[in-house]
Amino acid sequence: MSKHRIVIEPGTENSNYWKDLWNYRGLFYFLAWRDILVRYKQTVIGVLWSVLKPLLTIFVMWFFGWLFHSEVPQGVSRVLLVCTATLPWQFFSSSFSEASGSLVANSNLLTKVYFPRLIVPASTVIVCLIDFFISFLILVVIMIFTQFVPDWRILWLPLFLLLALVTAMGTGLYIAALNVKYRDFRYIIPFIVQFGLYVSPIAFSSSAIYNNPSLPQFVKFIYSLNPMVGVIDGFRWCILGGSTTLYIPGFLMSIGITVMFLFVGIWYFRRMEKSFADVI
Repeated sequence: MSKHRIVIEPGTENSNYWKDLWNYRGLFYFLAWRDILVRYKQTVIGVLWSVLKPLLTIFVMWFFGWLFHSEVPQGVSRVLLVCTATLPWQFFSSSFSEASGSLVANSNLLTKVYFPRLIVPASTVIVCLIDFFISFLILVVIMIFTQFVPDWRILWLPLFLLLALVTAMGTGLYIAALNVKYRDFRYIIPFIVQFGLYVSPIAFSSSAIYNNPSLPQFVKFIYSLNPMVGVIDGFRWCILGGSTTLYIPGFLMSIGITVMFLFVGIWYFRRMEKSFADVI
């Protein structure tokens, strides 16, 4: 009597890995809902942390912009300029940080059963997206207080939100795979987030870079390599309308970098996926 052995392992290029993502969607919903329930458990103010964190960042960036007299578009308050940049940045930074450490945080799950590991970092990004929608109320309140009404460009806002999500997902997948093998990245991730905060146009406008004749072209090129530049400029263009301009070459550069990060992140994540359970 012959014996058969069944080996369950992550899908390869010739199998149904991407179909498995759909088949395991129940696990995706469970992980996302679990993170939502425990995110602010046993905290005093609970979900209000989704508002307080970006609010504190807005205040700090507003203060730096005021201190250094950074340029503000005519007819737009400085606090509104900072807020339209802080919200997408907060979404990216939290999504990137959570996705990067998601595999290590769920190590007990990875070593027990097979499922497409891509579900783990993806679920954390969705939870951060919910936080973004809650914190978006800050922008609504500021627009009401300053009596600012956006024009038709705000209809394009979901497109730039998607761009921020893709940026966080691509970079988060790559660092998540590295973090499983090299735990040093848990110390590097906060530095990346902090550095990105100061090189992204949050306390200032990108026009201060692109329209500055004293800056050489290679500096503007390096500035455009930051994928969040295109996201933040896009948010400001959608919400502030004619008060701001979207620098097309820099925006296209940001989109190209974002797409590259996504493909590289997925490729490296899939390459390392088989070894996660052994290494972690």
